[in-house]
Amino acid sequence: MVNVNIIEYQVLTRLKKELSAELTYHNVAHTIDVIRECQAIARAEGITDEQTLTELHIAAIYHDAGFLFVYNGHEEMGCEMAREELPAFGIGAHSIDNICRLIMATKMPQSPDGLLQKIICDADLDYLGRDDFFLISSNLCKEVLAYKIANNKKEWEERQVHFLQSHTYFTQSSRQSRSPVQCAHIQKLVLDKNKKTDQV
Repeated sequence: MVNVNIIEYQVLTRLKKELSAELTYHNVAHTIDVIRECQAIARAEGITDEQTLTELHIAAIYHDAGFLFVYNGHEEMGCEMAREELPAFGIGAHSIDNICRLIMATKMPQSPDGLLQKIICDADLDYLGRDDFFLISSNLCKEVLAYKIANNKKEWEERQVHFLQSHTYFTQSSRQSRSPVQCAHIQKLVLDKNKKTDQV
């Protein structure tokens, strides 16, 4: 039986030590969050098969590990890491293929195929429909500005509103538990944006 806890410990330890401090969103806390939410959503969706849950868990562990090397294309790099490292833990080629498909499903824009891919995609963006959204979003803003993905905070805010408005959860459980809060966040962001426009 594969000991996922050892894989998780080794990867998370490396992320803590080696990820850039400028990754204020794509950091070890985010990976832990995605692992936790994958498990919660899988339970809510009625998945009980141990092998399936193991593959999902490992995919969550590696889904952003590629940030150790690159920003763009980190999903592919995470798959490379998984292919290099997982055989030593007794994980076969078929399972590694499944894990890599799950990792690649998180690539933006998301278009998951099948329930497992939907679960990891929803777990990856779970915070959009949670009460800690504004704190996490602030961390993402810092990262986006540090990596010059947005030129300034105003551009970031506009992108964020557009992204939230266009995002929909894929699983029934996430739609039920997260979508109402996400809608409230959108209303607040649009209201704040309108207030700033009125003040100009």
